[in-house]
Amino acid sequence: MKKVILSIDGMTCSACSNGLEKYLNKQEGVKAVVNLVMNTASIEYDNTKYTLEDLDKFVAKAGFKSLGIYVPGEEEKRKKNTKIKLVFITMLALLNLYISMAQMIGLPALPFLDMMTNTLNYVISIFILTTLVILLCIDILKNGIKNIIHGSPNMDTLVTIGVLSSYIYSIFSMYMVLKGNKEYVHNLYFESASTVLFFIKIGKFIEAKNKDKTKEAIRNLLTITPKDAIIERNSKEMTVTIDEIQKGDIVVCKPGQKIAVDGEVIEGQTHINQSFITGESTPVKIEKGSKVVAGSINYEGTIKYTAQRIGKESTVSEIVRLVVEATNTKAPIAKVADKISGYFVPFVIVIAIISFIIWLLISDVPTAINIFVSVLVIACPCSLGLATPLAIVIASGICSKKGILVKNSEVLENASKTKNIALDKTGTITKGQLSVSKIIKYTDMESNDILKIVASIEKKSEHPIARALVKEAIENNIQLTKVEEFEAISGMGVKAKIEEEYYLIGNRKLMESNNIAIPNNEDELQLTRDKNSILFVANSNQILALIGVKDILKGNIKEVVATFRKNNINVVMLTGDNEETASLIAQEVGIDNVVANVKPQEKAKIIDNLKNDGITLMCGDGINDSVSLVKADIGVAISNGTDVAIDSAQVVLMNEDLNKINDLIDISKKTMRNIKQNLFWAFAYNICMIPIAMGIFTKFGITLNPVIASFAMMLSSLTVVFNALRLRLIK
Repeated sequence: MKKVILSIDGMTCSACSNGLEKYLNKQEGVKAVVNLVMNTASIEYDNTKYTLEDLDKFVAKAGFKSLGIYVPGEEEKRKKNTKIKLVFITMLALLNLYISMAQMIGLPALPFLDMMTNTLNYVISIFILTTLVILLCIDILKNGIKNIIHGSPNMDTLVTIGVLSSYIYSIFSMYMVLKGNKEYVHNLYFESASTVLFFIKIGKFIEAKNKDKTKEAIRNLLTITPKDAIIERNSKEMTVTIDEIQKGDIVVCKPGQKIAVDGEVIEGQTHINQSFITGESTPVKIEKGSKVVAGSINYEGTIKYTAQRIGKESTVSEIVRLVVEATNTKAPIAKVADKISGYFVPFVIVIAIISFIIWLLISDVPTAINIFVSVLVIACPCSLGLATPLAIVIASGICSKKGILVKNSEVLENASKTKNIALDKTGTITKGQLSVSKIIKYTDMESNDILKIVASIEKKSEHPIARALVKEAIENNIQLTKVEEFEAISGMGVKAKIEEEYYLIGNRKLMESNNIAIPNNEDELQLTRDKNSILFVANSNQILALIGVKDILKGNIKEVVATFRKNNINVVMLTGDNEETASLIAQEVGIDNVVANVKPQEKAKIIDNLKNDGITLMCGDGINDSVSLVKADIGVAISNGTDVAIDSAQVVLMNEDLNKINDLIDISKKTMRNIKQNLFWAFAYNICMIPIAMGIFTKFGITLNPVIASFAMMLSSLTVVFNALRLRLIK
């Protein structure tokens, strides 16, 4: 199976997207999800059976046009004459409306086009104006007719039937006027046909502009990387376009410039801002061996780095792909709305026909046509179709800005209902690597001076504890010093000379074998109880310090867990570690439920049990978490975790801050609230307005004509669009 995302032309409402989706899914070996907001179709197909050309043909048979593979930032541009065409439609429709209704509302009429004194001029003028509007809006009528033929009636179908009914009946009335029956001049509905199309076009134009705002996150990502970069070839610097950079090229980045491609630093050091990836604005220190990501901003130093991931392989391209794919999946609530929309259009057509027949029997043809057209126009399901996808696209963009990559929109619905959160210990709750937790001094020396000695000596060792000490010194900007006569003492530690002074670094045995007295056993016991590995640091005469090294907690994990519990979420720690160590860490963090000594398969069973109580989120970073991440309703991986964990998860956090999970839950709650508001207004509008359009309240003086119906329909869609755009205010 192969997966592609195609750009689709010709979709105007949810009935369109539903119809195309149903048709594609009817094809053997094809699974599709169609996105109305993005105008795309995400298609998984059997590539041994079909080609891209076959998929294009399927789209065409469904009544739409495939524009080929979707490329973010290269969506089909609106035709340059769209605004000009809209201006002409506006002028013609308003002129038509003025000629037809000026006298009725007390405005001065045009004498040579007066309905009663110059009937012929009047009839011909509004016929010509209406015909011109119809020709300028022919795309709506074509779509409407096309979708009737393909058995998937949509919004354009309703408008087309209504407009053509008014237009054809008005032509008949015009014919009767031309024959001398001037009373038929009161049965002309040309202005209704042109005004309905005018409001539909205005609504679509505004709707399209606002839908484009939902794609800003993707467009912003695409503008993150610079257009040009400096590379070094044959010891000379030259400026090239980003597309000319090849893997292995040495790229130079100077202060104030952006990193052009993903790579690894080979020279220099600086601080960079990579907030667009991690969601955090704190500058990150970069030096030789550090990885850099395209789009990061270099602050103060010049660095050189080797280009490693370019083009579609880059982190930015991967983020764009994930964001687009997330918007091309459907949340359960969206599927319900789509299903309703699929039945709604045929239902409206039936209601309109029934209303027409009833009014034809109890009144006259003009009234029946007026009711028929009003029902069709007022019930257009645009707002219903936009209610969910607009909110999902905006929410996906907000998540990406915060460094939360959501792979499918179902997460954005389920996260709001999270009941259980299972956290792996190592690498998730803790940093997953040894760090200096405590230095206990027995000398007047400063802690940094002790650390300078220890790290300088341990730099010559490959032991994990040695690496932790060197890392601590680097993070504290401690300059290491020259070491002489380094000696590794098997099973005990190391010995070395710095500036004529010998130092011993190792365990208790090393101290005892060199007759170094240990001043305080209680300090050692306390560090041991806290699960530290202990290093004794001494010179030739005395112990200088005890250094505790352990896997320490992540900075804000206590606050994160406290927020989970405040939101009534059950928090569980899952770890393969022993029960004593796990309990100590859980107690420190504030987690009551601990499951220790578990294997990967056992973790998955625990997740299954938790799912019985409600939506369960699992967060982990290792290979041993991958099964659990798949099993969970929402699997969350950390970007610096293993590739297997990241591939298994539905959500990827671009930094280690687990508070992003709280952000995800908050965004989900606000998104679901927004969607429910949109659906409420869409349904409430139709429930209230269709009976009025049917003429049920005529005896109370409450009526609706096609012109007002088209205006109200436009307002309904815009209400949903603007409400969805409020999500962009989420901080």
